Amino acid sequence: MDRNDAPPTEASATEASATEVSAAWLAARIDEPSALGIASAIIRMVRQGEIASGCRLPTVRDLAVVLHVSPATVSASWATLRKHGVVEGTGRQGMRVLDAPRMLAPKRFENVVRLWGGNVLDLSLATPDPDLLPDLQNAIAKAPVDERLNWYERPSIIPALRDAVAPTWPWQPEAWFVANGGYDAIRLLVASGVVPGEYVAVADPSTPRTLDILELAGARVIAVKTDADGPVAESLQQALKHRPVAFIYEPRSGSRSGSTLSPERHTDLVEVLGGSDCLIIEDDGLGDLNLHAGVSLGTAFPDRSVVVRSYSKSHGPDLRIAVMGGAELPVERARLYQQFGSGWTSRMLQSALAWMLTDPATRAGVDHAREVYKSRRLHMASLLGERGLDVKPRDGLSLVVPILSEQQGLLVLASYGIATETGKEGSILTHRPVARLGIGKELSDPERVADAYAMAARAL
Repeated sequence: MDRNDAPPTEASATEASATEVSAAWLAARIDEPSALGIASAIIRMVRQGEIASGCRLPTVRDLAVVLHVSPATVSASWATLRKHGVVEGTGRQGMRVLDAPRMLAPKRFENVVRLWGGNVLDLSLATPDPDLLPDLQNAIAKAPVDERLNWYERPSIIPALRDAVAPTWPWQPEAWFVANGGYDAIRLLVASGVVPGEYVAVADPSTPRTLDILELAGARVIAVKTDADGPVAESLQQALKHRPVAFIYEPRSGSRSGSTLSPERHTDLVEVLGGSDCLIIEDDGLGDLNLHAGVSLGTAFPDRSVVVRSYSKSHGPDLRIAVMGGAELPVERARLYQQFGSGWTSRMLQSALAWMLTDPATRAGVDHAREVYKSRRLHMASLLGERGLDVKPRDGLSLVVPILSEQQGLLVLASYGIATETGKEGSILTHRPVARLGIGKELSDPERVADAYAMAARAL
C-alpha cells in the first residue's frame, strides 16, 4: 500500500483536529516528505482549519517512520514551525498547535513593556532628545548634491561620507558600506555570514534586537559575561571552545550596562582571540555621543573585524544610517545580501550626514548634546543615590537601576504612570533584576521619577 493511501487513524478531519492527530493521518496529507514540504503542509492545514488550535501533533520518531524519512528531517520541519509561531513543544513529546499562531516578529523587542495612553511616561528606551538633534532639513538643503543622484548604481558609500567618517575610525578599513540603521547592519552581517546551527558568541547582556536577529538566523548563542570594563576574557575563552563564527559586543557605552572596553581588557581579549578565526562585530550604537574614544579589537585583527557605527542617536533617527567599516569579505557579503532588498541607502541622506559631520556648528551641537546627556545621567544617579540606590552613571542614554523583583517593580512604576523594561529581554544567562531608566529626554519632575524607582527597587 502506498503511503498516501494508508488509512488514517481518525475517520475525519473533524475527529483529527479535536485533540491530536496520528502519524498515519498526517502523513497521508503530506505530498512532499522533505523538511520544508512537511512544514508547509502543516501550515496549510492549520490555516484551513483541518488541524485545530491546541491539537497535538505526533512525535518526531512516529512521523518519520510513517513518512520513511530520517528523524532529522522531521525535526527540521518542527524547527521551521516553531520559528513561525505555529507550534510549541518538543519533538520527542509531540508538538502542540498554538491557539493563535503569531506573526513573525522580533519577540524580545516586542515584549519590552510599554504602557500607552493617558499621561504615561515611557522610560523604556534609550532615545535621544529631539531638541538636541541637528536640523536634518537644514542639512539636506545645504549638503552638496551627489553627482550620481537618481542613478540606479548601488553605491556602498558615497565618497563624501567615506571621507567624513574615515578619520574617526579606529583603523583603516579594507571596505566601507552604509546600511539603513545599526540593526539593519547587524542583520545583514548575520544573515550573510551565519549558517543556521552555527555558534555566535555574544556579550551578555546584549540588546534584545540583536538576540532576535540571531534567533531569526537560526544561530546558537553563547553568552560572554560582561563587567564595567567590557567582555570578560575568561568567559570569552570558554565561548571560543565552541568555535563560534562570530563574536558580537558593544565596545563603548553598552546599551544594557554602560560598559566601555578598557585598554587593559583590550589586551586580555586580544590574547584570547589570537587563537580564533571568528568574525569580530563591534556594535557602536551611541556613535558620536560616546564620552570616550574607546579602543577597538579591529586594531589587532583588521582582517576579521567590522565596526558598525550608528548615527541615529547623535544626528537623527530618520537618517536611517549606520556606517560599516572593516574587513572586506564580511562587508562585501553584507552589501550583496542587501541587494535582495533596498539595494542602497539614499544618497541624499548620506550627503546630509556627510555635511553634518564636517559642519563646525553641527559638530558643536553634538558636543553640547553629549554634555547635556552626561549632566542628566549624573543628576538622576545622584537623586537615586540620595534614596539609597547605587546606580553607576557610566555612559549612554539610560541608567540600570537594581531592583528586588522585576514583576513587582514594574507594577510599582506603572502605579506612578511610568513604563519601562527590565533586564530580562537583553539577557542570555540568568540576570540580576534591574529596571531601565531612560535619561535622553529632559524630565519635567526628576524627583518624582527618582521616588518611583526607589519604591520599585524595594518592592517584593
